[in-house]
Amino acid sequence: MLATLVGRRVGHQGARWARKNEPHVHSWDVGVVAELIEVADASDPRLADYRDLRDVELRKHLEAEHGLFLAEGEKVVRRAVEAGFRARSFLMAPRWLEGLDDVLERSDAPCYVVSESLAEKVTGFHVHRGALASLERMPLPTAASVIAGARTVVVLEDVVDHTNVGAIFRSAAALGVDAVLLSPRCADPLYRRSVKVAMGAVFSMPYARMGEWYDGLAELSRAGFTTIALTPADDAVEIEEAVKGLDRVALLMGSEGPGLSRRWIEAADVRALIPMAAGIDSLNVAAATAVACYVTARR
Repeated sequence: MLATLVGRRVGHQGARWARKNEPHVHSWDVGVVAELIEVADASDPRLADYRDLRDVELRKHLEAEHGLFLAEGEKVVRRAVEAGFRARSFLMAPRWLEGLDDVLERSDAPCYVVSESLAEKVTGFHVHRGALASLERMPLPTAASVIAGARTVVVLEDVVDHTNVGAIFRSAAALGVDAVLLSPRCADPLYRRSVKVAMGAVFSMPYARMGEWYDGLAELSRAGFTTIALTPADDAVEIEEAVKGLDRVALLMGSEGPGLSRRWIEAADVRALIPMAAGIDSLNVAAATAVACYVTARR
Protein backbone atom coordinates (compact mmCIF):
# COMPACT_ATOMS: atom_id res chain seq x y z
CA MET A 1 0.00 0.00 0.00
CA LEU A 2 2.78 2.42 0.90
CA ALA A 3 4.67 1.73 -2.29
CA THR A 4 1.47 2.40 -4.25
CA LEU A 5 1.01 5.73 -2.48
CA VAL A 6 4.58 6.78 -3.12
CA GLY A 7 4.52 5.75 -6.73
CA ARG A 8 1.32 7.69 -7.33
CA ARG A 9 2.60 10.73 -5.47
CA VAL A 10 5.80 11.12 -7.47
CA GLY A 11 4.73 9.50 -10.72
CA HIS A 12 3.69 12.76 -12.35
CA GLN A 13 7.20 14.09 -11.83
CA GLY A 14 8.81 11.13 -13.51
CA ALA A 15 10.90 10.56 -10.40
CA ARG A 16 12.47 7.18 -9.72
CA TRP A 17 12.08 5.16 -6.55
CA ALA A 18 13.77 2.00 -5.34
CA ARG A 19 13.26 -0.24 -2.32
CA LYS A 20 16.31 -0.72 -0.12
CA ASN A 21 17.01 -4.21 1.17
CA GLU A 22 17.01 -3.63 4.91
CA PRO A 23 15.00 -5.65 7.41
CA HIS A 24 11.81 -3.85 8.44
CA VAL A 25 12.92 -0.68 6.68
CA HIS A 26 12.08 0.44 3.14
CA SER A 27 13.02 3.73 1.52
CA TRP A 28 12.35 5.47 -1.73
CA ASP A 29 14.71 7.83 -3.52
CA VAL A 30 12.49 10.42 -5.20
CA GLY A 31 14.96 13.07 -6.28
CA VAL A 32 14.23 16.45 -4.70
CA VAL A 33 11.29 15.07 -2.75
CA ALA A 34 11.75 14.13 0.90
CA GLU A 35 12.99 10.56 1.20
CA LEU A 36 10.20 8.31 2.44
CA ILE A 37 11.37 5.64 4.84
CA GLU A 38 9.02 3.03 6.20
CA VAL A 39 9.89 2.11 9.79
CA ALA A 40 8.42 -0.83 11.69
CA ASP A 41 10.51 -0.72 14.88
CA ALA A 42 9.54 1.72 17.63
CA SER A 43 13.08 1.64 19.04
CA ASP A 44 14.65 2.80 15.75
CA PRO A 45 17.17 5.51 16.77
CA ARG A 46 16.10 7.71 13.86
CA LEU A 47 12.81 8.31 15.67
CA ALA A 48 14.51 9.78 18.76
CA ASP A 49 13.07 13.27 18.18
CA TYR A 50 9.55 11.88 18.59
CA ARG A 51 10.00 9.47 21.47
CA ASP A 52 8.02 9.79 24.74
CA LEU A 53 6.43 13.14 24.00
CA ARG A 54 4.37 13.08 27.19
CA ASP A 55 7.48 13.33 29.36
CA VAL A 56 7.63 17.13 29.66
CA GLU A 57 11.01 17.30 31.36
CA LEU A 58 12.54 14.92 28.82
CA ARG A 59 11.18 16.97 25.97
CA LYS A 60 12.47 20.23 27.44
CA HIS A 61 15.93 18.72 27.81
CA LEU A 62 15.96 17.26 24.30
CA GLU A 63 14.65 20.39 22.63
CA ALA A 64 17.07 22.66 24.48
CA GLU A 65 20.01 20.39 23.75
CA HIS A 66 19.35 19.93 20.05
CA GLY A 67 17.61 23.21 19.19
CA LEU A 68 14.48 21.57 17.85
CA PHE A 69 10.74 21.77 18.26
CA LEU A 70 7.85 19.61 17.11
CA ALA A 71 4.79 20.44 15.04
CA GLU A 72 1.72 18.20 15.12
CA GLY A 73 -1.08 18.02 12.55
CA GLU A 74 -1.26 18.70 8.83
CA LYS A 75 -2.05 22.42 9.12
CA VAL A 76 0.56 23.10 11.79
CA VAL A 77 3.30 21.17 9.96
CA ARG A 78 2.51 23.08 6.78
CA ARG A 79 2.54 26.46 8.54
CA ALA A 80 5.86 25.72 10.23
CA VAL A 81 7.56 24.85 6.94
CA GLU A 82 5.96 27.79 5.13
CA ALA A 83 7.19 30.10 7.92
CA GLY A 84 10.76 29.12 7.02
CA PHE A 85 11.62 26.59 9.73
CA ARG A 86 13.89 23.86 8.37
CA ALA A 87 12.61 20.33 8.90
CA ARG A 88 14.90 17.77 10.50
CA SER A 89 12.45 14.98 9.70
CA PHE A 90 8.78 14.09 9.37
CA LEU A 91 6.83 11.26 11.03
CA MET A 92 3.59 10.30 9.28
CA ALA A 93 1.00 7.60 8.90
CA PRO A 94 0.50 6.66 5.23
CA ARG A 95 -2.88 8.37 4.92
CA TRP A 96 -1.29 11.80 5.55
CA LEU A 97 1.30 11.61 2.78
CA GLU A 98 -0.94 12.87 0.02
CA GLY A 99 -2.24 15.84 2.01
CA LEU A 100 1.30 17.03 2.71
CA ASP A 101 2.63 16.11 -0.71
CA ASP A 102 3.63 19.67 -1.62
CA VAL A 103 5.41 20.19 1.71
CA LEU A 104 7.43 17.00 1.29
CA GLU A 105 8.32 17.99 -2.27
CA ARG A 106 10.05 21.13 -0.97
CA SER A 107 12.09 19.39 1.72
CA ASP A 108 15.17 17.18 1.70
CA ALA A 109 14.46 15.89 5.21
CA PRO A 110 13.60 12.20 5.65
CA CYS A 111 9.95 11.29 6.19
CA TYR A 112 9.52 8.27 8.45
CA VAL A 113 6.32 6.47 7.51
CA VAL A 114 4.83 4.39 10.31
CA SER A 115 1.55 2.76 11.19
CA GLU A 116 -0.69 4.76 13.50
CA SER A 117 -0.25 2.15 16.22
CA LEU A 118 3.53 2.45 15.96
CA ALA A 119 3.30 6.26 16.09
CA GLU A 120 1.39 5.94 19.34
CA LYS A 121 3.98 3.54 20.71
CA VAL A 122 6.86 5.87 19.82
CA THR A 123 5.31 9.11 21.05
CA GLY A 124 3.45 7.80 24.07
CA PHE A 125 0.08 9.24 23.06
CA HIS A 126 -2.58 8.88 20.38
CA VAL A 127 -1.37 10.90 17.40
CA HIS A 128 -4.88 11.58 16.19
CA ARG A 129 -3.76 14.18 13.66
CA GLY A 130 -1.46 11.66 12.04
CA ALA A 131 1.50 13.85 11.12
CA LEU A 132 4.47 15.19 13.06
CA ALA A 133 7.55 17.14 12.07
CA SER A 134 10.78 17.87 13.91
CA LEU A 135 12.08 21.30 12.96
CA GLU A 136 15.12 23.44 13.74
CA ARG A 137 14.64 26.53 15.87
CA MET A 138 15.65 29.97 14.70
CA PRO A 139 17.46 32.48 16.91
CA LEU A 140 15.00 34.67 18.81
CA PRO A 141 14.97 38.37 17.92
CA THR A 142 15.51 41.03 20.57
CA ALA A 143 12.62 42.60 22.41
CA ALA A 144 13.53 45.97 20.89
CA SER A 145 13.26 44.61 17.36
CA VAL A 146 9.83 43.01 17.79
CA ILE A 147 8.23 46.09 19.37
CA ALA A 148 9.68 48.51 16.83
CA GLY A 149 6.74 49.93 14.91
CA ALA A 150 4.19 47.95 16.94
CA ARG A 151 1.03 49.59 18.30
CA THR A 152 -0.23 46.73 20.47
CA VAL A 153 1.85 44.17 22.32
CA VAL A 154 0.97 41.51 24.88
CA VAL A 155 3.45 40.99 27.70
CA LEU A 156 3.30 37.72 29.64
CA GLU A 157 4.73 37.50 33.14
CA ASP A 158 5.52 33.94 34.20
CA VAL A 159 2.68 32.25 32.33
CA VAL A 160 3.94 28.69 32.73
CA ASP A 161 1.17 26.56 31.23
CA HIS A 162 1.92 25.62 27.62
CA THR A 163 -1.77 25.41 26.73
CA ASN A 164 -2.37 28.95 27.96
CA VAL A 165 0.63 30.28 26.07
CA GLY A 166 -0.59 28.65 22.85
CA ALA A 167 -4.12 29.99 23.31
CA ILE A 168 -2.78 33.49 23.99
CA PHE A 169 -0.71 33.45 20.80
CA ARG A 170 -3.73 32.31 18.79
CA SER A 171 -5.94 35.08 20.21
CA ALA A 172 -3.21 37.68 19.78
CA ALA A 173 -2.74 36.77 16.12
CA ALA A 174 -6.48 36.75 15.47
CA LEU A 175 -7.14 40.08 17.18
CA GLY A 176 -4.49 42.29 15.65
CA VAL A 177 -1.69 42.22 18.23
CA ASP A 178 1.69 43.09 16.71
CA ALA A 179 4.04 41.21 19.05
CA VAL A 180 4.28 39.19 22.26
CA LEU A 181 6.95 39.61 24.92
CA LEU A 182 7.72 36.88 27.44
CA SER A 183 9.24 37.22 30.87
CA PRO A 184 12.28 34.97 31.41
CA ARG A 185 10.23 32.25 33.18
CA CYS A 186 7.36 32.00 30.72
CA ALA A 187 6.63 28.66 29.07
CA ASP A 188 8.14 27.95 25.65
CA PRO A 189 5.82 28.94 22.76
CA LEU A 190 7.48 26.27 20.59
CA TYR A 191 6.77 23.42 22.97
CA ARG A 192 4.58 20.90 21.14
CA ARG A 193 1.44 21.60 23.17
CA SER A 194 1.77 25.37 22.72
CA VAL A 195 2.24 25.02 18.97
CA LYS A 196 -0.75 22.67 18.69
CA VAL A 197 -3.14 24.88 20.68
CA ALA A 198 -1.97 27.98 18.80
CA MET A 199 -2.66 26.23 15.47
CA GLY A 200 0.68 27.53 14.24
CA ALA A 201 0.13 31.16 15.28
CA VAL A 202 3.48 31.00 17.11
CA PHE A 203 5.12 30.91 13.68
CA SER A 204 3.56 34.15 12.43
CA MET A 205 3.42 36.22 15.63
CA PRO A 206 6.69 38.07 16.38
CA TYR A 207 7.86 37.38 19.91
CA ALA A 208 10.90 37.69 22.12
CA ARG A 209 12.02 37.02 25.69
CA MET A 210 12.75 39.97 27.88
CA GLY A 211 16.34 40.22 29.03
CA GLU A 212 15.33 40.58 32.66
CA TRP A 213 12.16 40.63 34.73
CA TYR A 214 12.90 43.20 37.42
CA ASP A 215 12.99 46.27 35.18
CA GLY A 216 11.31 44.58 32.26
CA LEU A 217 8.73 47.31 31.69
CA ALA A 218 11.24 50.14 31.38
CA GLU A 219 12.04 49.38 27.74
CA LEU A 220 8.35 49.53 26.85
CA SER A 221 7.96 52.90 28.53
CA ARG A 222 11.01 54.29 26.73
CA ALA A 223 9.52 53.12 23.44
CA GLY A 224 6.36 55.12 24.10
CA PHE A 225 3.99 52.35 25.19
CA THR A 226 1.35 52.83 27.84
CA THR A 227 1.63 49.77 30.04
CA ILE A 228 -1.72 48.43 31.23
CA ALA A 229 -1.76 45.83 33.98
CA LEU A 230 -4.77 43.51 33.95
CA THR A 231 -5.72 43.09 37.61
CA PRO A 232 -8.86 43.06 39.75
CA ALA A 233 -7.27 45.67 42.05
CA ASP A 234 -9.66 48.11 43.75
CA ASP A 235 -8.26 51.09 41.86
CA ALA A 236 -8.43 49.40 38.43
CA VAL A 237 -10.57 51.00 35.73
CA GLU A 238 -12.54 49.09 33.12
CA ILE A 239 -10.41 47.97 30.18
CA GLU A 240 -12.48 49.95 27.63
CA GLU A 241 -11.73 53.15 29.51
CA ALA A 242 -8.08 52.28 30.06
CA VAL A 243 -7.22 51.88 26.36
CA LYS A 244 -9.39 54.63 24.95
CA GLY A 245 -7.47 57.02 22.69
CA LEU A 246 -4.06 55.45 23.31
CA ASP A 247 -1.54 55.08 20.49
CA ARG A 248 0.82 52.36 21.73
CA VAL A 249 -0.50 49.83 24.25
CA ALA A 250 1.25 47.05 26.16
CA LEU A 251 -1.17 44.65 27.86
CA LEU A 252 0.44 43.02 30.91
CA MET A 253 -0.93 39.55 31.73
CA GLY A 254 0.07 37.62 34.84
CA SER A 255 0.69 34.03 35.72
CA GLU A 256 -1.99 31.45 36.40
CA GLY A 257 -3.33 31.79 39.92
CA PRO A 258 -1.40 34.71 41.49
CA GLY A 259 -1.66 37.00 38.45
CA LEU A 260 0.76 39.85 37.96
CA SER A 261 3.49 40.48 40.51
CA ARG A 262 3.11 43.46 42.79
CA ARG A 263 6.17 45.05 41.17
CA TRP A 264 4.66 44.96 37.68
CA ILE A 265 1.27 46.15 38.94
CA GLU A 266 2.90 49.12 40.65
CA ALA A 267 5.21 49.86 37.71
CA ALA A 268 2.36 49.88 35.14
CA ASP A 269 0.96 53.18 33.90
CA VAL A 270 -2.64 52.00 34.27
CA ARG A 271 -4.41 49.20 36.15
CA ALA A 272 -7.40 47.78 34.31
CA LEU A 273 -9.99 45.10 34.81
CA ILE A 274 -12.57 43.18 32.81
CA PRO A 275 -15.96 43.66 34.50
CA MET A 276 -17.24 40.39 35.95
CA ALA A 277 -20.74 39.19 36.80
CA ALA A 278 -22.22 36.46 39.04
CA GLY A 279 -19.55 36.79 41.69
CA ILE A 280 -16.68 35.63 39.44
CA ASP A 281 -13.55 37.61 40.21
CA SER A 282 -11.43 36.80 37.15
CA LEU A 283 -11.02 34.82 33.93
CA ASN A 284 -8.41 32.29 32.94
CA VAL A 285 -5.37 34.20 31.66
CA ALA A 286 -5.90 33.01 28.08
CA ALA A 287 -9.56 34.07 28.10
CA ALA A 288 -8.72 37.38 29.75
CA THR A 289 -6.05 38.08 27.13
CA ALA A 290 -8.53 37.43 24.31
CA VAL A 291 -11.04 39.88 25.79
CA ALA A 292 -8.38 42.53 26.42
CA CYS A 293 -7.00 42.16 22.89
CA TYR A 294 -10.47 42.49 21.39
CA VAL A 295 -11.24 45.65 23.35
CA THR A 296 -7.84 47.13 22.58
CA ALA A 297 -8.22 46.44 18.86
CA ARG A 298 -11.44 48.47 18.87
CA ARG A 299 -9.91 51.53 20.56
